[in-house]
Amino acid sequence: MSTGSLLAADLVIAVLAAAGWLGGGAASAARRRPLALGLAALALLATLARAITITALARAGWWFAAEKVLIAAPLSLAAVVVAGPRLLRAPGDIRSVAVPLLFAGYADSSALLVTVLHGYPASADAGLLAVAGVVGATAVSWRLLGAPPSRTVSRAALAVAVAALLAGTGLAANPGAAPGVPHDHGPGDARTEGEPTRRVTLTAGTATVRASGRDVAAWAFNGQVPGPELTATVGDVLEVRLRNRDIARGVTLHWHGYDVPNSQDGVPGVTQAAVLPGQEFVYRFRADQAGTYWYHTHAVSDVGVRMGLYGVLVVRPAPVTGVDVTVPVHTLSGLPLPAPSTAPVAAGTPVRLRLINTDSTTHRYALAGTPFRVAAIDGSDLHGPTSLADTAVLIPAGGRYDLVFTAPATPVALFVDGRAVYSTGPVSTATGGWPVLDPLTYGVGSPVPWTRFDRTFTLVLDRGLDLHGLLPRYAHTVNGAADPDIPPQVVRLGDIVRFTIVNRSQAVHPWHLHGHHVLVLSRNGVPATGSPLWLDSFDVRPGDVWEVAFQADNPGMWANHCHNLKHADAGMTLHLMYRG
Repeated sequence: MSTGSLLAADLVIAVLAAAGWLGGGAASAARRRPLALGLAALALLATLARAITITALARAGWWFAAEKVLIAAPLSLAAVVVAGPRLLRAPGDIRSVAVPLLFAGYADSSALLVTVLHGYPASADAGLLAVAGVVGATAVSWRLLGAPPSRTVSRAALAVAVAALLAGTGLAANPGAAPGVPHDHGPGDARTEGEPTRRVTLTAGTATVRASGRDVAAWAFNGQVPGPELTATVGDVLEVRLRNRDIARGVTLHWHGYDVPNSQDGVPGVTQAAVLPGQEFVYRFRADQAGTYWYHTHAVSDVGVRMGLYGVLVVRPAPVTGVDVTVPVHTLSGLPLPAPSTAPVAAGTPVRLRLINTDSTTHRYALAGTPFRVAAIDGSDLHGPTSLADTAVLIPAGGRYDLVFTAPATPVALFVDGRAVYSTGPVSTATGGWPVLDPLTYGVGSPVPWTRFDRTFTLVLDRGLDLHGLLPRYAHTVNGAADPDIPPQVVRLGDIVRFTIVNRSQAVHPWHLHGHHVLVLSRNGVPATGSPLWLDSFDVRPGDVWEVAFQADNPGMWANHCHNLKHADAGMTLHLMYRG
C-alpha cells in the first residue's frame, strides 16, 4: 500500500472510530444496550486498526505521523482507558456508560480535527485546543445526562477546558512572524547586450473567442487564446512590450520555465507592480536557453490563466528542419483546447511535437501510430532517450514534453485524455490501457554533479485552518503556514541547495520554482536512475517525498509555489531569497 493510500485509509478509520464511540454513547443514553455495545466494539476495532496505520505512516516519514503520534494517539489511548473498563463491567443500566463512550468519541473526533484542520507540524496550541474541546464537550454531556457527581465534576472540567482554550488560542494567534518579502519594482538588471533583435507587443484585454465551435468570453493577448506564439533563435534578444487594455485586476508576463533575470520574472508585488489598464511594461532578455516554454500572467493568475492569458515561447538552436508543432493544452470555460487538427506529413520527415500543459491539473498524452522518443522535458534535453511505443506520458501542470519521431507512411495521432488533438490522418487506436512512462528511469543516467549541499529545506504540503488573516480560511499550507506567513528559504549565491518536498494532503501539488531548474535526486526514497531530470514543474502526489537540488546561480527573490493555481491562491506560495 502506498503512503497516499495509507493517509486516506487512516482518515477513514479515524472517522469510523469517532463515529463508533459517539454512536455508542448516544445509543447507551437511549438505553439501547445491544446497539451501544456493537458500536463500541466497532470503535475499539477501529482504534486498534488506526494504531497500525499510524505506525506504518511513522515508518514512511515523521511528516506523515507527527500529530497522530503526539496528539491523536494520546487522545485515543485516553478514550480506550476511560471507555474500555466501563464497557467490560457495564451494569444493567447501560445509560451509565454514556458519558465515558461520548468522552471517547470526543477524544477521537478532536484527534481527527487536528489532522484535518491543523496538520503538520504538531504544536502545543493544537494539542491544547483539542484537549479543551474534549473536556468541554464531556462536561456539557455530563451535566445534560445528569451523571453523578455532575455539578462538581462538570464545573472542574469546564474550568480546565476554558484554561486550555485560552492558552491554545493565545499560542495560535501569536505565531513567529515570517520575514518580510522585499519588493523591488524598479527596472532591475536585464543582463542583455546590444539592441533587441526581436520585438513583440502583447496587449491584454477582454475578448470573445471561438472554442469547440462556441463563442466564449475570455481574457486574451492580442485578441486570441492562446496568445501569439513567440519564437526565437538562441542568441536573440527579445523585447516584449506588455500593454493592458482593460483587465481591471492587472496583468504581468511570467516566462514559465525560462530562467530569466529576476527583474523580468513578472511576479507582481515581488519583481514588479501589476500592469493596470492603460499601463505598459517592457520585458527584455537574451534567448540563451533552447527549448519549449510558455508565458502567462502572474497577476491574479488563478483567474487570468484560466480565462486565457497564456501563450507559447519556443527558443530553437537553429532554424526549423522537418515539422515542428506546438500543442498547448488548456481548458477554457470548460471547453478543451486546442481544437483537433489534421496535417498530412510525408513519410521520412522528422517531426517534433512540443506538448505544453497550461492547465492546473495533470493531463495524459498518448502518441499512436509510431514509435517515438522523449527528447526533452521542461526545456532540457534528455541523455540517451530510447524508443517508446504504446506508452503514455503524464505531464503536470506547467510541464512540457518534446516528443520526436520520423513520420511513417501510415497516420499518426496524438491523444490528450483520450481526445485526438493532432494527427496526420485518421487513427482509431485505443490508448486508455497503455502504461505510463516513468521519467525517473528513462534514458541514460550520470552521477549527481555535487557531493555536498550547503542549504537543505523541507517543504511539507498540507491543508489547514489559517487563522492569521482578518478572517479564518481553510488554506493549502506549507510547513503549517499559508502565504504570506510562510518563511522564505534564504540562500547565498553559489550555494548547492536541496529541497525535500513532502505531500501529506489528499491533493496533487505540481511544484514550480521560478528562475531555476531542479535536478531530481529521488522520489519516495528511490534514486532517479535515468537521464538527469532538470525540471521546473513536477507532480508531488499524495504521500510522495521528492528530493531535488539545484545551484543558486540566479540572484533575486523568486516565487516557489504549487502550479495548481487555485492552491497557490489559497496559500501554497512561498519565496526563495538570495542574501549576501
